Amino acid sequence: MENKIVIDRDFIIGNVDKRLFGSFVEHMGRVVYTGIYEKDHPMADEDGFRKDVADLAKKMGVGIVRYPGGNFVSNYNWMDGVGPKENRPRKRDLAWKSIETNEVGIDEFMKWARRYDMEPIMAVNMGTKGLDEAISLLEYCNCEEGTYYSDMRVNNGSREPYKIKTWCLGNEMDGEWQIGHKTAHEYGRLAHEIGKAMKIIDPTIELVVCGSSMSRNATFGDWEKEVLHNTYDEADYISLHQYYDGQNKGTKSFLARSLDMERYIDLVCGIADLEKKKRGSSKTMNICFDEWGVWSTPDYEVQRWVDEHPWQVAPPLGEQIYTMEDSLLFASMLMVLLKKCNRVKIGCQSLLANISSCIMTKKGGEAWVQPIYYPFEMIANNAKGIVLESKYLGEKYSTEDFEEVPLIDSLAVLNEDNKELVVFFVNRSEKEEKVDICTRPMNINKIKSSEVLFHSNIKTNNVEDHDAVKPQAIDNYEVKDNTIRLLLKPFSFQMIKIGLELG
Repeated sequence: MENKIVIDRDFIIGNVDKRLFGSFVEHMGRVVYTGIYEKDHPMADEDGFRKDVADLAKKMGVGIVRYPGGNFVSNYNWMDGVGPKENRPRKRDLAWKSIETNEVGIDEFMKWARRYDMEPIMAVNMGTKGLDEAISLLEYCNCEEGTYYSDMRVNNGSREPYKIKTWCLGNEMDGEWQIGHKTAHEYGRLAHEIGKAMKIIDPTIELVVCGSSMSRNATFGDWEKEVLHNTYDEADYISLHQYYDGQNKGTKSFLARSLDMERYIDLVCGIADLEKKKRGSSKTMNICFDEWGVWSTPDYEVQRWVDEHPWQVAPPLGEQIYTMEDSLLFASMLMVLLKKCNRVKIGCQSLLANISSCIMTKKGGEAWVQPIYYPFEMIANNAKGIVLESKYLGEKYSTEDFEEVPLIDSLAVLNEDNKELVVFFVNRSEKEEKVDICTRPMNINKIKSSEVLFHSNIKTNNVEDHDAVKPQAIDNYEVKDNTIRLLLKPFSFQMIKIGLELG
């Protein structure tokens, strides 16, 4: 059966929001300390942040970062991390059984975010804290001087308000593992009251309420219904989290997991739209997918390591090593966010450094990137404009979870200003696959560039040879009668940039 992808200029999904290309910094393991921050490192800036890590993040295309958690935030007192560093308390972080020195807090993070042009998303503690803590933090961050907490910020060296736009009301409150875990009703009522108060202080902010922390949670669906019933008026987004593993089930089964992500988003949008209909509301609830990624180490192994090595400062926990194989599912997951961009407006890859991360660091030494770095970099820096629906006509396969999995996954983005169409592909096949790209009513002018991420051994990582898996130019196409024929490498990710003649 021949494989064909038809792309029609008139079939528009939505505009690409740059906030889809976000990441996540949590006080967990070495994400902060010896990750983005290491004051004695040769590449440290004047505030102790590693310039090599920040430069890699900017090259990757990261423009928005969620902070400070994650599970960490549910036992975090933000006031521990402000003021003179010598007066800040060392605290026990219950989420990861670590010692938090509080050397980096709100003000340091905001210096980093501003210096390296990262838009912040701030999370508030709804585990051990609540309403008073949330509104005091908002006043500290967003209000002009003249009141208690805004004056505290000024005294700590930041006269101008931070004007943080997006705020997460807690983290994974549906999970039993969360410090201060709540039922959907308990969380929904509290989020309603906190959201109401926060928007009195600053009506310009956007609020994200907690959705499910994974699609397989027993409370999934019921949680969203109850939370949205309580918070629909205050919330602007509902969050979703999802990590996928399953490499041991075979590559083609593993790469099909992105279909679950698509289904997950569709189901939550349906629940939100039902609440909208019941209320007769004109507001559409959008999605903030603020934790996503591939998880190659079983959760029980991470937890066992934490239990066996408790109360360390910045312990090396959960430092997963990714392969070429992992980068393919990672690419498809990011492509899902763009294919759902009519409802998914924010995305945060998890995490930025050292844990389930694109960027790895050595204490006192080098920073290097994992194979999953490259699909993010290629998509974030080239997918600008309008996402078009791409119709796949071709071979499919089945797994124990999905009956029909397209052998070739694709994403098409039209940049009308540059008169170019950028198409991304994940070949889920173990062999080379021919695919025809048909564009209408767009005329192909020329192929501007073509790059592939490929390695003959899909289990290859970048630990020893940091350049083992990296993109390279490839001439594997021909153009005839306004159709591009590609010969995709087996188990590969490819981007092709097409110059167009647009009327």
